[in-house]
Amino acid sequence: MDDQNKNLILATVLSFLVIMVWFVLFPPAEPVADLNAPAVTAQTEGTTPPATVTPDMAAAASAGQAAPTAEAPRLTIDTPQLKGSISLLGGRIDDLELKAYRQTLADDSGIVRLLSPVGRENAYYALFGWGPAGALNFEDVPGANTEWLPAGGGTLAPGQPVTLTWSNGKGLDFVRQIAVDSEFMFTITDSVTNEGAAEARLYPYGIVARHGKPTNLENFFVSHEGVVSRADGKLLETDYDDVADLPLVAREGAQATVVEATKDGWIGFTDKYWMTVLVPEQGKPFTSVTKYVPGADIYQTETRQPVMSVAPGATITSASRIFAGAKEWETIRTYQNAGAVDGAGTPIAGFIDAIDWGWFFFLTKPIFAVLHWLNATIGNMGLAIIALTFVLKLLVLPLAYKSYVSMARMKELQPEMEALKERAGEDKQMMQREMMKLYKDKKVNPAAGCLPVLIQIPIFFALYKVIFVTIELRHAPFFGWLNDLSAPDTSSLFNFFGLAPWAAPVPGSILALVFIGVLPIILGITMWLQQKLNPAPTDPVQQQIFAYMPWIFMFMLGGFASGLVVYWITNNIITFTQQYAIMRSHGHTPDLFGNIKSGFKKKPAVAVADKSVKPKKK
Repeated sequence: MDDQNKNLILATVLSFLVIMVWFVLFPPAEPVADLNAPAVTAQTEGTTPPATVTPDMAAAASAGQAAPTAEAPRLTIDTPQLKGSISLLGGRIDDLELKAYRQTLADDSGIVRLLSPVGRENAYYALFGWGPAGALNFEDVPGANTEWLPAGGGTLAPGQPVTLTWSNGKGLDFVRQIAVDSEFMFTITDSVTNEGAAEARLYPYGIVARHGKPTNLENFFVSHEGVVSRADGKLLETDYDDVADLPLVAREGAQATVVEATKDGWIGFTDKYWMTVLVPEQGKPFTSVTKYVPGADIYQTETRQPVMSVAPGATITSASRIFAGAKEWETIRTYQNAGAVDGAGTPIAGFIDAIDWGWFFFLTKPIFAVLHWLNATIGNMGLAIIALTFVLKLLVLPLAYKSYVSMARMKELQPEMEALKERAGEDKQMMQREMMKLYKDKKVNPAAGCLPVLIQIPIFFALYKVIFVTIELRHAPFFGWLNDLSAPDTSSLFNFFGLAPWAAPVPGSILALVFIGVLPIILGITMWLQQKLNPAPTDPVQQQIFAYMPWIFMFMLGGFASGLVVYWITNNIITFTQQYAIMRSHGHTPDLFGNIKSGFKKKPAVAVADKSVKPKKK
């Protein structure tokens, strides 16, 4: 077997194995729960309160038994992106739908619901309140079951905040203003006026709670779903199973992990495409808590800001934000860099990392940035993927050129290699030694032929991640039947690509894996043509590997996102063209049609001697 074929087989088999192993063995790293957060024993102004479960927070966790929020008065939410309502019981943001996103591509599909009130399946909501410190008790501060009174208008819209009021009847008056921008960010501004004779001490908190594990999880490790948080530059991701397995923390009264942040951060729940994240005041210390209440089956994230003191006759104010919406790259990046999409705001450090970029973040981030720009320029995500493939191939062209030149020079050495084999005979050591000397004298690297395949392996993984987790690919059309580049090709051999009057197999079924679509078939053909640039190896085993490899990949990638298959097809076509042109420029025009014809020729049977029959003695 010549070394060029060895290298090509090695690269092909290696890429196949790496793809399979990566999907099985390398899920995202799970964070280690921080159970050693220091307990604060003294509540002084400017310090973070002790991480202690309060009746108020317990009520938030069991609000289904505390009060039927669906019957409480509500204020309407109406923005370009959102529709829903706020319950005056606790001031909960618990009814939210995303206007721009539909659940499916069906004409009668409803829009995506993000938040749901208690009483509905999988209740999911956010609420804010004040925790007592010093001489105050829980009934002295507003919490989960406080009945707020509206002041002014009843519709929350951009530039049109709503105001809620509540008084504890003991000299403390609370005012909450809720504002929303044109995208997905709410701003909660709480103020407390002390009309009593004694100083009051209290701290603001925010909660996002989910009743039960979501039923619509992808359950695929490529995309993180669960709690996502950042504290002082450290990103933490915890899936639902790990939240439910957190150790019991006595001071929380639940299974929990507590993290003390000194300057910035955020915490909340993320789905594949949507998230609800609490953002406390940046630049100030706060406590973030991830919690599971097993008795009620509630997953909860919290932020607690430092204790504040309000003197008699004085007013204090605290502001926090909550992002509730789609994980749009450009929108989230704007919050990270500018803090607000409308006007000015405080930047949110590391907010773009709420999107799960994975282990190859150093590739996925720039790849998506280029893809996003290309899509904005071209106006078609499928064409943007094709253009991105050209960009990536251009970046690796110097290495690819050296590789193809080396392969062409290996062709030049074939006569000398054959002569060397005849001289060495059965002496393998001599053969190896003389081969290495020949490579050195001719300045040829036999391993260079592996580079084109090896280089594209991390790029393939990174692009797969981008296509799988970014919402910009969700329901993104290409042309014709390809109306969702984040989903597999919906055409199928089963119904002759739509020509027969019966439906294609359900995606994910056994039939769908066998009766693949147009794109996977084109992929197999392009891989096969690329293979035919070189003659088939003489070894029968190698011939079998080469014969089956394109079709194995064709079926293996048939269930992948069609956007990824578009990339792979484009990559194959470009690679074919590059290799053909470079080899021809070095005087070795590939005999493409000759190699194809030889592949269809019937191979003569090899006679096998019967060793049980002994030769006769003369």
